Amino acid sequence: MANVKEQKLFAAKIRLETVKQVGVRGFGHLGGALSVVDAIAVLYSGVMYIDPANPDKTDRDKLVMSKGHAGPALYSALALKGYFPMAWLKTLNQPGTKLPSHCDCKLTPGIDMTTGSLGQGASTACGLALAQKMDEIDAYTYLFVGDGESNEGQVWEAALFANQHKLDNLIAFVDCNQKQLDGTTEEVMAMGDIAAKFETFGWHTQSIQGDDVVAIEKAIKKAKEVKGKPSCIVLNTIKGAGVPEIEKIEFNHHIVLDGALLEKAVAACEATVKELEGGAVSHGDCI
Repeated sequence: MANVKEQKLFAAKIRLETVKQVGVRGFGHLGGALSVVDAIAVLYSGVMYIDPANPDKTDRDKLVMSKGHAGPALYSALALKGYFPMAWLKTLNQPGTKLPSHCDCKLTPGIDMTTGSLGQGASTACGLALAQKMDEIDAYTYLFVGDGESNEGQVWEAALFANQHKLDNLIAFVDCNQKQLDGTTEEVMAMGDIAAKFETFGWHTQSIQGDDVVAIEKAIKKAKEVKGKPSCIVLNTIKGAGVPEIEKIEFNHHIVLDGALLEKAVAACEATVKELEGGAVSHGDCI
């Protein structure tokens, strides 16, 4: 298990590589990818039972990125863990790529479920978790859902299913960044207290600061102690988290990322990495 500094450094590296990925083409879904980076970093820093050399290991933990637009953040983590060459990150969403805009388990090593049609990942995660139980595999399925995505009724059908089947090996993270494609969640369709909603559906729930690696790890540990019901961890985040230039863009679900903005975003990420490494800041090429 990585220590706190290692987790923060891993998160910083994921952010840097995610910004650089999107910067290659100069546009993409960046805001919602950055907001889940810290949770991804904790999971892939020793919480999940995985083997990059054997990504299809039968008894591995699995992860479903239902909010498929966050694929680039997951790709960065997988590349940094050695699932595939770092050079692949330069091919994001380009012809012939193995890293499409939305996660595809048939193309990318380490991706456990194809996602992107919002809401459906919640159901497929339930299926994976149920299969683990049926096969008597002692493993967890982790699910990422967006707060805007939670407008989809299928999320709540899955929530009912998970409780009905007592899927205590299912841990869902809700990225509560309070924005979606064309406005705030409050403006588009207010979800109210998401943790309370999942609790009403029979889940064990927690609500934490989504960029706090210590809080994230503690919440996962607590969720694993719960038996007989699924767990939901609401991550209170900022869309574009960790990159000030991206955070302050009002509509940052999908953005143009080139020129001065790209340079500033990469520089900010590099500075964080260097600070956590304890070295001097040295800005290299943007992409």
